[in-house]
Amino acid sequence: MPMLSINPATGQTIQSFPTWQSAEIDATLSQVASAQTDWAALSFAQRANCMRNLAKIFRQRGEEYANLITEEIGKLLKEARAEIEKCAMGCQYYADHAQSYLNDEVITSDASRSMVIYQPLGTVLCIMPWNFPFWQLIRAAAPAMMAGNAVVLKHASNVPRCALALEEAFRQAGFPAYTFRTLMISAEQAEAVVADKRIAAVTLTGSSAAGRKVAAAAGQHLKKCVLELGGSDPFIVLDDADIAFTAQQALVARFQNMGQSCIAAKRFILVDTIADSFVEQFKALVSQLRSGDPKNDATSIAPMARADLRATLHDQVERSLAAGAKLVTGGTFTGTQGAYYAPAILDHVQPGMPAFDEELFGPVAAIVRVKNIEEAIQLANQTDFGLGGSVWTSNAARGEALARKIHAGCVFVNGIVKSDPRLPFGGIKDSGYGRELSYHGIREFMNIKTVWIK
Repeated sequence: MPMLSINPATGQTIQSFPTWQSAEIDATLSQVASAQTDWAALSFAQRANCMRNLAKIFRQRGEEYANLITEEIGKLLKEARAEIEKCAMGCQYYADHAQSYLNDEVITSDASRSMVIYQPLGTVLCIMPWNFPFWQLIRAAAPAMMAGNAVVLKHASNVPRCALALEEAFRQAGFPAYTFRTLMISAEQAEAVVADKRIAAVTLTGSSAAGRKVAAAAGQHLKKCVLELGGSDPFIVLDDADIAFTAQQALVARFQNMGQSCIAAKRFILVDTIADSFVEQFKALVSQLRSGDPKNDATSIAPMARADLRATLHDQVERSLAAGAKLVTGGTFTGTQGAYYAPAILDHVQPGMPAFDEELFGPVAAIVRVKNIEEAIQLANQTDFGLGGSVWTSNAARGEALARKIHAGCVFVNGIVKSDPRLPFGGIKDSGYGRELSYHGIREFMNIKTVWIK
């Protein structure tokens, strides 16, 4: 099956790419394995020079790359621009900090001298999703490559042009040939690549179902694996929150990238005393959103990335309504072409409904009403996921106390959940394991070696 680049705003096919045959995959993996040895032998300063060049390229070609993202997944152009700038920041961050994160650590023991040293594992396979087609790859590849690993990318099948543009950017930045390659392969072919002895480790960002398959394949072959999977992040609003401000933040937290984000707020857990006010103000803000051409900066509703994703989301909405949820606004197909969906608010959502139990990967907000903080905590943790969450209150100490009780990889108090190169990112439960970013992320794909000398 060829890989198709389809514009979700129009439904038109832009370009088709053939998938590789086994001989091309085999030759590429050999070339990458050979290149990785030389790459690891370079100094941190030499590797950082390439990484800083990559940051410059992202800024120099930012508009071109942003347009490419918008054409392939329908993301608002202004959001795509921000994604490319974040890539530049991530590259710069690891160019600046990789060496300090991986310096030898001298440990006092019964030896004359003992230490922990960090050495790269080899070639890392990055299996990446479509929703942030540049940033998802960079946040995994920048630390892995600064540490001396090589990277091969298996990108989502609907973003082949983004995948090839990333390879070109690495090449233009001066990374030695074959230290970064894009594999034009299918999901079925990826399993054989995971098993290949030239692959030392695997990182995947995607659905929980995909994570289970990759984890099983990696485990069978004893490969290190990092998984960043789905989420059903709680957005908890306490009775002392600034409702006007919080509703504005909720709009971004739920509908940025048309809600197609693992860390988007999905379950809005509201204390009863402020629930009506919040829903009223939230609805008013949603009603002001306008659909249109995602390249127009006046547009605030973009298409979803694919028509099948829209159909899946609408089915979840319909089943939730049938189970007793109340439709406040939206929840319909819009436009005569493209994968547009009217942003929806579902009120009176309860456990047992798809809107509560499943990940809604699109522009639908689920309102859950609770009597008190204790019930808010209980329902926030009543999920198979554990990626992120947020708490909104005028009392920061109260917010921190509540954040410590939420079962998730990260919890933000009075802020929207986001990834940041300075902070570790990842989840627990069905949201995966391992960490990206910060010094935690760069050490995931290293041999943490003890050296003992008498």
